[in-house]
Amino acid sequence: MRPDVFGGRAKCLQRLIRLKMPVPVTVALGFDAVRAIARGQMPDMAAIVFPFGDAPLLSVRPSSLDPDWGGPGAILNIGMCDALHQKLTATAGEAAATALYLRFIQTYAIQVARLNPDAFDFDGRSGLDTLGIALATFEAEMDEPFPQDPAVQLSEVLRSMARTWEGTSARLLRQAKGAPSDAGLGLVVQAMALGVGAGDSGAGVIQFVDSQTGAPRITGRYLGQSQGREAMVADGALFLTRDPRGPALEQQNPEIFAQLQAFGQIARKRLREEMQIEFTISNGALHIIDAVRVPRTVQAAVRIAVDLAQSDVIPRAEAVHRIDVQAVTALLHRQVDPTAPRDLIMRGIAASPGAAHGKLVLTAEEAQAAAMRGEAAILVRRETTPEDIRGMHAAAGVLTQRGGVTSHAAVVGRGLGVPCVVGATGLVIDRRGARVIAPDGRVIHVGEVITVDGSTGEVLAGEANLREAPLDDAFRTLLSWADASRDIGIRANADTPRDAQIARDFAAEGIGLCRTEHMFFEGERIGMMREMIFAATSGERREVLDRLLPMQRQDFVRLFEIMHGLPVCIRLFDPPLHEFLPSDRAGMRDLADGLSLPLADVIARVEALTEYNPMLGLRGVRLGITVPEIYEMQARAIFEATVAVVRGGLSVTPEIMLPLVSARREVQTVRSQIDAIASAVRAQSGVEFTYRLGVMVETPRAALRASDIAQDVAFLSFGTNDLTQMTYGLSRDDAGRFMPAYLADHVFPADPFHTLDIEGVGELLQIGAARAKQGHPSVTLSVCGEHGGNAEAIAFFRAQGFDYVSCSPFRVPVARLAAAQLAIRERYDFPSASGKYL
Repeated sequence: MRPDVFGGRAKCLQRLIRLKMPVPVTVALGFDAVRAIARGQMPDMAAIVFPFGDAPLLSVRPSSLDPDWGGPGAILNIGMCDALHQKLTATAGEAAATALYLRFIQTYAIQVARLNPDAFDFDGRSGLDTLGIALATFEAEMDEPFPQDPAVQLSEVLRSMARTWEGTSARLLRQAKGAPSDAGLGLVVQAMALGVGAGDSGAGVIQFVDSQTGAPRITGRYLGQSQGREAMVADGALFLTRDPRGPALEQQNPEIFAQLQAFGQIARKRLREEMQIEFTISNGALHIIDAVRVPRTVQAAVRIAVDLAQSDVIPRAEAVHRIDVQAVTALLHRQVDPTAPRDLIMRGIAASPGAAHGKLVLTAEEAQAAAMRGEAAILVRRETTPEDIRGMHAAAGVLTQRGGVTSHAAVVGRGLGVPCVVGATGLVIDRRGARVIAPDGRVIHVGEVITVDGSTGEVLAGEANLREAPLDDAFRTLLSWADASRDIGIRANADTPRDAQIARDFAAEGIGLCRTEHMFFEGERIGMMREMIFAATSGERREVLDRLLPMQRQDFVRLFEIMHGLPVCIRLFDPPLHEFLPSDRAGMRDLADGLSLPLADVIARVEALTEYNPMLGLRGVRLGITVPEIYEMQARAIFEATVAVVRGGLSVTPEIMLPLVSARREVQTVRSQIDAIASAVRAQSGVEFTYRLGVMVETPRAALRASDIAQDVAFLSFGTNDLTQMTYGLSRDDAGRFMPAYLADHVFPADPFHTLDIEGVGELLQIGAARAKQGHPSVTLSVCGEHGGNAEAIAFFRAQGFDYVSCSPFRVPVARLAAAQLAIRERYDFPSASGKYL
């Protein structure tokens, strides 16, 4: 019996029957049969009813490929009629028989005959009088008596459920949940095992692991004189195991409890899953009604998969394959408790996962001050700039009015592991009034507490309840198994020792991108950078940079030490110089005071550095060529740091990357300068070392001319953030202003800064990789944009022969798992574990 023909529930019940579990007699109708019923072509009802004998009592449950797609609810007690009511009265008692009959009339009238529910609301009343009223009400509404033939009742139930599934509303709802438009529904007709009546009777649900943690633990409830899953919501239900809070099934019926434990172990071993079993006890006899995969959090899913593999139930590779890559992010960050109330202020774009709460602040300085006081702060900005780095370090979370998933705030937030929501376009920031105004008019003042949920893009009022990141040994074990399967390297983008330590803790294979410009915004360094910018001559620039040199050298020493000999790829200075200068008059006045310069000179210098489009102006390698003193200082700092750690006993081969290259001659010009500095440091120190030079491919021309450029370098690292920006002619910082409209109107299938554009940007990557190999067959190819942590993008990079990807430190575990699953799918044909049944 195939699940794509009969559905998951039918397949699971078939397997339970083969395992010799006491499953009631069951008949399954496939997708085609149900479609025919919806068109009015009824099957042979006599043949369907025959296996159940005379006067059957039946249930019908839906059996789709994925129960999350929705569908009709189960209908129980089909076959209840006057004659069966009299029969059950004699065997189970009048109260039980009447309750069953009344319940079925209500269900049939509302779900099958589509009558007004209010007419069958008897406000908890039961008994023969109420039963008579129900039968009379049905006859009055339908102009015919309640059907007494079980076959007629069953045919109407089947017709109703089939038409519900095929209805327009249900179809649209399924498609919204990701179901294919032609998704089918099977129906399972099963003999009822009555949980009401004489002897020990009732119904319950049992599972053998904790749904939250995945740890072995028997949970569930049992309720006497009940049906279905009533025990899970009803008062008075029994616990399953001995519990100080009340009586338990283990005490009252140890034999049944032992049978359930045995069935649970059989299901675990033979179905290769942890199953939740629905059972009924009918006059002391146990019946297994249904089984589904245990509902679970991501933490529990990891623990269950690891435990199954360590018990030799499934191979380790399959354990890796079973985990939802996208959901793993929740294990790395604090999250808003899903059960806690949410006072939603507004929604933006989820840019950096995790959640945090703190006092609202509007400047980086206020965030730093709050951190000094030991207070959590949420930094709210129109958009962040490199000057805000220190405030972002200090803040618990970040919220910006503008930006998209690759804006400055988003990229830095992911790198720092700071929750971030961007593109909150309806937010009004009132700096003078020290407040912000939400789209609904709500006013939040500086100092009031808010919560940002960077996983959902929600901004909440007050201090929402948070759950800590549930990292545990099972997660680390799973990732170690993933590493054994994957065939592409995973590095981290890390700009600071803190980032590097996180990368190391997450087992990154090195640093694939260290953006050195972030180092210049720390402490007194920004002041020195401003001095350098205002220096009149090359000699004056060198004098200032000589003061920065020891700080840069120590930065690199710490990175090399933390990475313990793993490769560290250092991108030389990239941003335009104007980013280090204030843009408002007050800031310029402070700068003039600090440099002892006339305000007019400061204003003139700021204006001289102003560009119409600085991201396409004097930055990257262009700055290295026109202001060579900066790259010379950085190269010397890298090489002197190399000497220091080599003397300390570590082995290191630094990688130096030139940003924004578009021509081979740029590489040759800067390489000659760097080679000269390397030779000088070797001579001065007496220590031999090597280094690898590479370029960051961010311009379309660099991708097209990769064959030439590759001849002068050891590696090419494709920066997909800027490459996407330049390919589209679209600012990644401004895209958030209109991207939602583009996505809603299907102008773009996805945000290209979030999901790699395989057709456009992907073609440039493909061309660049192929031509680089033509020019330099042994050249190393990598990706260091945000797409490096995306599962679909990693699949593309593997196909193009890239050696490694580099992503934000907190995305390293996700990338490790995604890369492993891609390799596993090519080697094995494991069954999907995404459905609820199996």
